[in-house]
Amino acid sequence: MQIPAASFLLLIACCAVVGPAHAFELPAVVYPRIAERAATPEAFVPAGWRLEHRARGRLNDDDREDALLVLRMDAAANVVDNAGLGPDRFDTNPRMLVAVVAEADGSWRRVMVDQALVPRPAAPVMDDFLGGDAVSAISIRPNRTWSVGLHSWASAGTWSTREVAYTFRLEGDCMRLIGYDDMHLHRASGEITTTSVNYLNGRAWVQPGSIEDDTPGPKQWTRLASKARVCIGDIGDGLSFNPQLMEMRTP
Repeated sequence: MQIPAASFLLLIACCAVVGPAHAFELPAVVYPRIAERAATPEAFVPAGWRLEHRARGRLNDDDREDALLVLRMDAAANVVDNAGLGPDRFDTNPRMLVAVVAEADGSWRRVMVDQALVPRPAAPVMDDFLGGDAVSAISIRPNRTWSVGLHSWASAGTWSTREVAYTFRLEGDCMRLIGYDDMHLHRASGEITTTSVNYLNGRAWVQPGSIEDDTPGPKQWTRLASKARVCIGDIGDGLSFNPQLMEMRTP
C-alpha cells in the first residue's frame, strides 16, 4: 500500500496538531445477538442498529452472491456533548461487521460477526476510522477475499497518522487474515514507515520513506514470528494489532 508523498504534504498543510485530545467516558454499549439465519441480508440488522453498507460478492466456494454487512448502532444516548476540540456533538455509536452467505434454499446464513476490528469512536479530534466512506473502505474482491481499510488521523493530540488494510478469506468457521498492510506517517519528522505481511507464506517487509523523497528506502525482509492461523476474532482493535514480526534483515 504505497501512498504518494505529495498527498501527505497536502494533508500536513491542511491540519496541525494543536493540543491534547479530549478524553471521554464512553456510554456503555450492549451488543445484540445476530441471528444465525435470515430470509434476507437486511434481516440480520438488529433493532437499534442501521445498515451502513452492504458489500456484495462471493465469500465461499459456491457461485451464489454473498454479503458483508457494515452495521452502525443508532442510539441517541451515544451522541454526546463536546466542549473541546472537534464537533459540538460527538457520535460514539460503534460498528459491527457481519458476513452472511447465500444458501441453496434462498435463505442466508451468518458466518462471522466482529465487534472490534473497526474501533469505536472515542475522541472527537479523530477522523472517522472508515474515512467517512464505508463503501470505499470495505469491499469483497473477485477472488473471494474481502478487505477493510482503516484510517487514523487526529487534528490534535498526536503527530501520527496511519492507513491500515486487512485482507481476509473464509476458511470453515474462521475468517482468516491473509494480508496486512500498514502505512505510518509522522507529520513532524515527515518519516514514513510501510509494513506489508503475507499471512499465507509468512513473509513480510518493512520499508522506510519520507514525504521529502518520492523514492522510498530499501525493503527490509522478515517473517512472522508464528505460523499459527489468525482469525478475525484474534485481532481485536484493528489499529492496535501487532503482527509480531521477527528481526528484520536487508536484502
